[in-house]
Amino acid sequence: MKQILIVEDNKDYQELLENYLSNAGFTVVAADDALEAIDIMEYKEFDLIILDIMLPKIDGFTLCELIRRKSDVPVVMLTARFAEEDQKRGYELKVDEYVSKTVSMPIIVNKVEAILRRSGGTTAEESLSFNGVVLDSNTHTVSIDGAAVDFTLKEFEILSLIMKAKGAVVTRKSLLSKLWDYEYYDDSRIVDTHIKNIRKKLGERDFIVTVRGIGYKAAIL
Repeated sequence: MKQILIVEDNKDYQELLENYLSNAGFTVVAADDALEAIDIMEYKEFDLIILDIMLPKIDGFTLCELIRRKSDVPVVMLTARFAEEDQKRGYELKVDEYVSKTVSMPIIVNKVEAILRRSGGTTAEESLSFNGVVLDSNTHTVSIDGAAVDFTLKEFEILSLIMKAKGAVVTRKSLLSKLWDYEYYDDSRIVDTHIKNIRKKLGERDFIVTVRGIGYKAAIL
C-alpha cells in the first residue's frame, strides 16, 4: 500500500484530504507544520508528499528544499495562489505538480494516482534487514536467520522504526506519538513492555540498545 504524507495546517482541509486519499486505498500520515513533517520523515519514508505552501514556522518551499537534499520523492504543492514567481521557484525545486485548493478532492486524488504511475510509485522501503533480522513491509512479517517469527503489528512497527533510524535514537515520546496517537502519552511503560517482548523474540539477534531516560536505538555493528 502506497504511503502519502500530507503537510497542511488547516485541520479541516487536512482531514478532508486524508479521508479521500484513505478511501482511495492509500496509507496517509498528516503533519500540521514543516517541523512535525521533518520529525516524521526521520523515521518513515513516503511514496508521495503533499505540501501546503503557506505553512507556519517553515514554509512549503523551504521544506521542499530540505526534502530535495535527501530524496526525489514526488511532491505536490497545494496553493491558494498561482503567482508566476511562486511556480518558478517550485519547479526549480522539482515540484511534480501544483494544485489549487479550489480543485475538487476527487481530482486531487486522480492527480496523485497519475503522478505515482509516472514515478513507479515506490520509494518507501519494502524490506529492512539488520543483523540477520528481515522485516517485510508488504506482508508485515519478520524472519530471523531465515525462520519466520510471529510479531504483533505494534511490535513490527516499533522494530521497523528502530531499524529505519540506523543507529539514531528513537525516543519513547516519538513512538507514543506515531503508534498510539497520544492515547498512552503519559505512560511510557507501554513502549517498554513492547520492547521487552521484541527482545525476547529476537533472542540472540537482539540489537536494541536502551538509551536511559530517552528511548532506544539499533546497535551499530
